[in-house]
Amino acid sequence: MSRTVFCEKLQRDSEGLAFVPWPGALGKRVFEHIGREAWQQWLAHQTMLINENRLSPMDPKHRAFLEGEMEKFLFGGGAEKPAGYVPPEA
Repeated sequence: MSRTVFCEKLQRDSEGLAFVPWPGALGKRVFEHIGREAWQQWLAHQTMLINENRLSPMDPKHRAFLEGEMEKFLFGGGAEKPAGYVPPEA
């Protein structure tokens, strides 16, 4: 049986995550207040940020940047796309 949470990003009840997806207090907050669908949206946004900004998840500065963007994306009303980003053709 899956857990249900009120997703702060989507503003509705949603299937919750199966595990805490990020270390620390932010990970716990995501686990308790973000649904699976919104988390998948974040993962796609994070991939775009990593690729467009040539980030390395191993670099502590880049991880801190991604953590800040995650908080803005999931809890702060959205994160900006990188300057000059052009979405791929459908």
